Amino acid sequence: MRTALVLLASAALVTGCSAGSPTPKPTGIPGLQTFVEEPKERHTTGRITWDHTPPAGGQHWPKWLRCGVYTDPVPNEFAVHSEEHGAVWLTYLPGEDPSALVALAKASDHKDYVLVSPYPGQPGKYMASTWGAQLSVDKADDPRLAQFVQAYAGGGQGGEKGADCANGMTPAQARAEIAKVRGS
Repeated sequence: MRTALVLLASAALVTGCSAGSPTPKPTGIPGLQTFVEEPKERHTTGRITWDHTPPAGGQHWPKWLRCGVYTDPVPNEFAVHSEEHGAVWLTYLPGEDPSALVALAKASDHKDYVLVSPYPGQPGKYMASTWGAQLSVDKADDPRLAQFVQAYAGGGQGGEKGADCANGMTPAQARAEIAKVRGS
């Protein structure tokens, strides 16, 4: 028992975290922003306002969005739930070429945890978001995007590591559910 405790303590010192704590966030990606957003009640069907655009965690719909590549904007409420499962959401301003983001998503070792969509009004041309972290770049082939996907996709930053992202709702199903629940 003592040997196991010594090994566990040694592992915690080497990795910089303690047993049961979330994986430490990478710090070696220039321009990376990290946030602490831990609402008590994460799931809601009410209207939500986020502190970041696109959202990088926070309250969200009780169901998640199927990770994949979309040519139309997707509902934030569902994409944030996918982030909670470990998804990276790659977004681009409408009118920008998304082909490098699509290629990055398809080449990822964790492609079931990558979501690509346009995001009107976002502050950068190309952005990568996940639960608690975000990166904005001017070029879709910026190598920092690949670093971000490698560091975060499938990582479960939002606390549901290993939860499914490939079999969530489609954007059309998500929009229909929002309309049904909210009557809009």
